[in-house]
Formats: sequence, C-alpha cells, structure tokens
Amino acid sequence: MIDLTITEALKKLNSREISATELTRAHLDRIEKYGAELNCYITTTPERALSDAAAADARYAAGNPLPLDGIPIGMKDLFATRNIRTTAASHMLENFIPQYESTVSQKFIDAGTVLLGKTNLDEFAMGTFSKTSYFGAPINPWQLERKLTAGGSSGGTTSAVASGLAMGGTGTDTGGSIRFPASITGLVGMKPTYGLCSRWGCVAFASSLDTPGPVARTVDDAALLLSAMAGHDPKDSTSADAGFHAHTPLSPILGDGKKLRIGVIKEFSNVEISPDMKRIFDARIADLKSLGADIIEVSIPNILDALAAYYIIAPAEASSNLARYDGMRYGLRVDGADLIDTYKKTRAAGFGTEVQRRIIIGTAVLSSESYEVYFMQAARVRRLIADAFDRAFEQCDLIVCPAGAGTALPLDSDLSPLEYYALDLFTVAMNLAGIPACSVPAGLAENGLPLGMQTVGRKFDDMRVMQLAKHIEQFAGVDNRPTKIMGK
Repeated sequence: MIDLTITEALKKLNSREISATELTRAHLDRIEKYGAELNCYITTTPERALSDAAAADARYAAGNPLPLDGIPIGMKDLFATRNIRTTAASHMLENFIPQYESTVSQKFIDAGTVLLGKTNLDEFAMGTFSKTSYFGAPINPWQLERKLTAGGSSGGTTSAVASGLAMGGTGTDTGGSIRFPASITGLVGMKPTYGLCSRWGCVAFASSLDTPGPVARTVDDAALLLSAMAGHDPKDSTSADAGFHAHTPLSPILGDGKKLRIGVIKEFSNVEISPDMKRIFDARIADLKSLGADIIEVSIPNILDALAAYYIIAPAEASSNLARYDGMRYGLRVDGADLIDTYKKTRAAGFGTEVQRRIIIGTAVLSSESYEVYFMQAARVRRLIADAFDRAFEQCDLIVCPAGAGTALPLDSDLSPLEYYALDLFTVAMNLAGIPACSVPAGLAENGLPLGMQTVGRKFDDMRVMQLAKHIEQFAGVDNRPTKIMGK
C-alpha cells in the first residue's frame, strides 16, 4: 500500500478493496520503522490518525465519502493545528499548542484526510536545507546512506512523501521552499498563485511572498491536494476570490493538434547548471516540441536581480512578523532583570542563528538610513520582474526552466550563507511576481538522483501549469515509488 499514489488509493478505497484504517496503519508502521532515521516529523499523531481513518471508513460504508477521505498526509509544522503542537521548528515555539485551526489544515479535515503528524522544516521556514530546524535536519531518502539534504524549507514534507511516510503533504513556498525540495527528492511541488490558498493560521515569514501549496508524488495527486487547499478565505486579507477544481486525470494540453507557445528564459541560458540538468532540460524541450509545442525565447531582464531583491524584501518582512515573539504572550520566555532584558534574553535563546541573521538584515534595511536605498529599490526591482513576466506571457502561453542547478547535496556541505541563498536563483522570481510554478521530476542524473523542471504561468493559470507539468512527468518516467527509492 505504501507505493500507491493518492489517485490509486482513492479508487481502492471507493471500491472497498482496502480500508482507510489499513492504509493509515501501513503508514504509521513505516513511520515507526524509519521516522527516527529520516527525521521528517517533529510531532506524530497516531491516535488522531486512526480516529480520522475510522471516521473515513464509516463514511465509505455509508456511501458518502469526502473528496480525499482516508488519505494519510503530513502537515508542515507552520500550519496551526488545534490542540496539536505547532513549533515552526523553533525553540521559541517548541511547546506552543494552538487553540485554533489554520484554514489550510481545516480544509484538509473537511476533505477527509488523515493527519499523520507535523513535518520538519527550516526554523520559521528560513533556509534551503532544513538544517536550521531546532529539531535537526530531515534526510533525503534517495541514496539514504549518503545523508543528502531533502531541501528546505519544506524538507520534512518532501522527505516524508518520498519515503512513503505520507501519501502527500503541505508546504509553504516563500522563495522556492516547495519547488526546490521537491526537485531534489523526485516529487511534484506546486507553488500556486499568491492568494489562491489562505495563509490564515500559518506562521508568517514574509507575508507578501508566503504561499501554501501541495507536495505529492504525481501531478494528478498534487492537483487533488490543491483542489482541497484552494479557495477564498475572508479571514485572510490577501486571499483571492478564486478557486482551483481539478478533474483528474488532468487532460492533455498538448498533442492531437493542440498548439502551445512555451517560453524559455533568455537570461537563464548563461547561468551555470550541472551537465545532467542541461541534458535533461534539453531532452524535455525536445519532447515538448515533438507534441507540437513552439519553443520561444523570452526575456525577463531583471530576473538575475531577483535573488538580491528577495533577500532584502523577505528579511524586512520577517523582522516585522517575528517582532511578536517577545516572551510576553506565548512561546518561550526567559526572564531578565527588566522588560528590555527579558526581550533580549528571550529572543537570543529562542531564535537560531539564521533567523537572527535575517531579523538583523531586515531591521537594517527598514531603518530610516537604508529604507530608500535598499528596501524601495528592491520593491522597484520586484515590480520590474512582475511586469517583465506579463510582457513575456504576451509572447508565450507558459514558461519552462530548471527548478535547481543540480541534484541534492550532502547535508554536511560546507556552504556559506550566500551560497545557500544562491540555490534559490531559479525559484525566487516567481514568488516576487506572485505567479504559479510547479516543479516536476524531469529525469535522473548519472548518479541516479532526481532533477526537477519548473512550469510557470500567468496568475491563476494554475491548471495549465499543472497540465504542462504532467506532460514532462510522462516523458521523464521517473520511478519515485518509496520502496524503489529506499530499496525497502
């Protein structure tokens, strides 16, 4: 049962070939066996999972199942879950138990999913390898003995889904935090249009960039999860009055005489990528051409400035959002000699090095001396990038590009903070523009590790983005069954 996709499992559940309880127990047993080694969960919820599964089985027996009834998932530990610890992978919130449910997690409850637990991540979603987690980094199940990164910040979710410790899961994508980890774990990671999925009840990092989205093994599975997640939320002022309703299997967008103009970004042609990534990218472009797609070079003139703009805007918003963690209302508190000393000691003890670094950078760029020089300049670059994407989509229907420069790196790679930041080069521009992008397995490198490509579209063109991703998925044919990846 571990190797079933969500789509396959739903068919078997509806036909009563398997039960939700059996499916859930299979995943709980696998968590028991491999959870500690992979470190992909911060908190597991076996009793809740079996209760959810029993309720799903009752609905199947009554003939009124919900859309995702009985599907076991992992919830990134940024989403508040009522009466279940929500830590943001930080010492600051290590013992925080919310008395409310985030909109996204509530939507999954309403869809009938089974909650296996809260998945690991970079602290407050700030990182690329999930190494900044207070609870230690999750491990990539591909070539497990090598101890490779599962990516970040949604590395716990990608580790869990790739290893069969969940059938699907949630992530958040602020600068590539769903797409990059998905690309190096052989999964589909969807960053929806900004506002399509509610941020209410999700611990904030950078509010104008944070985008909840799904992680799954196939594009069809990701589309099912996104259908459950999406929708307007009056509690979120940035929520769009739009929805996403996928009918799976997704219909082809190419072939049988259907024409499509697919753009490749001129400025990325000079960015160094691995020989494997170049070979696979070129092969998938040739595949799309064989279906009748016209490949067009498009220009996003400021896209190579996106990284610099992002690492000004995101820390600035983080410094504001994280000001609430002062030891007064919830979370960690370290008493000092007076109020200011309590603030200092609480924040020094509660936040890790990377979070402190970003708060300091953000506070600096928002200072009166630097606001115009740095923050406003970054905001102007953001506008230029968004406008350039709009112009590019006048020439093409969708865009494809790499999701990363190469395969997963060892967790103990000795990279500087700037080198870690540079890993987001291919993903941050889509967050700045607020447009949808999907990372999909595009092939395997010569060392046997997966590589991902992105499909990118206009705002609210999420369906077409996923339809194009499905073509790439079919051409690549990457076998990402958990028992195949782990050999067990």
